[in-house]
Amino acid sequence: MSKVQLRGYDNSWYQPGRSKLWQIAWFLIGLPILRSSILPSSALRVRLLKFFGAEVGEGVVVKPGVRIKYPWHLRLGNDVWLGESCWIDNLTTVRIGNDVCISQGAYLCTGNHNWSDPSFALAVEPILLGDGAWVGAHAFLSPGVVLGDGAIATGGSVITKNVPAFEIHAGNPAVFVRRRHIVSHVQPISIAAGSRIAP
Repeated sequence: MSKVQLRGYDNSWYQPGRSKLWQIAWFLIGLPILRSSILPSSALRVRLLKFFGAEVGEGVVVKPGVRIKYPWHLRLGNDVWLGESCWIDNLTTVRIGNDVCISQGAYLCTGNHNWSDPSFALAVEPILLGDGAWVGAHAFLSPGVVLGDGAIATGGSVITKNVPAFEIHAGNPAVFVRRRHIVSHVQPISIAAGSRIAP
């Protein structure tokens, strides 16, 4: 039986896509500013991401504590919300459509290891979120996952397979729960009492 030999690990084939100096500038300057709760404006965070190479649409909201591995591998559509402390670990492309919400503490992971390889070789796969998708708080998305248009990964779910359009998946590992139906108007609900709030 073969043994794992991590000493032989070699990821020299992987190229982050920018120079070492640019990477250092991001990790020492850009990322701390992006994550800072002192920074008052989402618009400033958006400008920072654009400066470092992200493609960002209109109306994007970036909350404090957001962590991006490499902004130059990030593609954001219009009206995207990135919640507090979500982590987009994008060793390769993460493409997020329009009107997508990524809630607090969610983790989008594009990197994995080949456990059949004695040296645990690095493997990377892109992640795609379709228009209107929602990644719930503290959900985990595996490398290569696609959330279809309007799909939902519920809070705390572990998504290891593609989620078809307008399906809701939950659990660890996540499984189909039901279809998502969008209605034209939903009455707000009081969180404290569970009663409807008057319009």
